[in-house]
Amino acid sequence: MLAIRMQRTGRKGHAMFRVVVQDSRFTPTSGRIVANVGSYDPHSKAVAINKDKIVYYLDHGAQPSDRVVKMLTSEGVKLPDWVEKPSKDKKRVIRNVEKLRRNRPEEPVEKSDEKPAETTAEPEEAKTSSAEEPTAPALEASDTEDEATKES
Repeated sequence: MLAIRMQRTGRKGHAMFRVVVQDSRFTPTSGRIVANVGSYDPHSKAVAINKDKIVYYLDHGAQPSDRVVKMLTSEGVKLPDWVEKPSKDKKRVIRNVEKLRRNRPEEPVEKSDEKPAETTAEPEEAKTSSAEEPTAPALEASDTEDEATKES
């Protein structure tokens, strides 16, 4: 049986694909192809296919792969009725659902009574940054409080 599939070419990290007709018993990397019917560049999304050759091989029973079916439908090639179109609602089966982090029970957090010791003794003024400085109305309120405490 013949298969229409994609054969990876190009250098490492920069894939290019040939669309080839090949005996389904051979791997795409074997190099034993019946016909080269097009190419696909995933970086620029450029598709160059020979529609006449593809229609010929489809009429003679060549089975396209799922990715090739998507490519041919986007290019407007009329597919035979027997070609199975890939489903859009692919759902993966999650094995060992109980092992997922979101499904694990909460681990109790142990609280210690000891307070952590401060490693550096910085003056109180050095701890506040310039972004945390009190605003002007707060200063005025503190000034009035200081005057009230001085008078009494």
